[in-house]
Amino acid sequence: MSFLASVSRAKQPIIALRHRTAQAAKRSSCLSAAARAHYSQFHNQRDRAAVGVFTPASAALFVAAGVGLFFYFRHEKAQLAEAREQERAAKQYGRPKVGGPFSLTTHDGRIFTEKELLGKWSLVYFGFTNCPDICPAELDKVGSMVDTIQKDHGPIFQPVFISVDPARDSPSRIATYLADFHPKFVGLVGSYADTKASCKAYRVYFSTPPDADPEGDYLVDHSIFVYLMDPKGDFVEAFGQNVTADEAVQKINESVVEWQADHGRKT
Repeated sequence: MSFLASVSRAKQPIIALRHRTAQAAKRSSCLSAAARAHYSQFHNQRDRAAVGVFTPASAALFVAAGVGLFFYFRHEKAQLAEAREQERAAKQYGRPKVGGPFSLTTHDGRIFTEKELLGKWSLVYFGFTNCPDICPAELDKVGSMVDTIQKDHGPIFQPVFISVDPARDSPSRIATYLADFHPKFVGLVGSYADTKASCKAYRVYFSTPPDADPEGDYLVDHSIFVYLMDPKGDFVEAFGQNVTADEAVQKINESVVEWQADHGRKT
């Protein structure tokens, strides 16, 4: 065998090995490319799934729904406020017109008008210092009511005594008279014309004649009511002689709670 033939025969196994190696590398490259394509496709699908509903269309729908809910609840709130206002107006419409402008003098010499009733709850009673029994009993009841309701609501109540006997009830005499009752009482008196105007505003009847003798020994017939006025100076309720202090306190508590619900405060 010639030398060349021998060399050629010796190279054949090497060439075959190189060929098999090239084929394996080619198959490996094909598999790697397929794996990369599959991996890329998987991640793209996962990213789309992660986006989910947060597409532009779904985001716009979400914002629209939020705006719709905002306007819905704002409308409902306005409707509720309007219903409360209508209910309050209906209650006020059903109440008698009690109270109004007046100008009197306090037991310590100050001018007192209806504006002094604003910003607090007032309990207004009309009477006279020579009253033998009814007036003292009613003033004691008012004092008991004030003591009780102040425990729950604080010092937001003002008891007021208005004289229907201007001929005899001077400011100093009223001051002496009220010393036996609740210390928060404000005593008021005025001329006969002022007294008559005040009684008319509160629908109070009184029998004192305009020319009554200041030294005379007479009794005065008058209406017996305690008027509850709210912080706006509007009439709420009238408690007659047959209404107990506990019953009046219950009504006052209800009125304060209702006022607080409507106005966010007690006065």
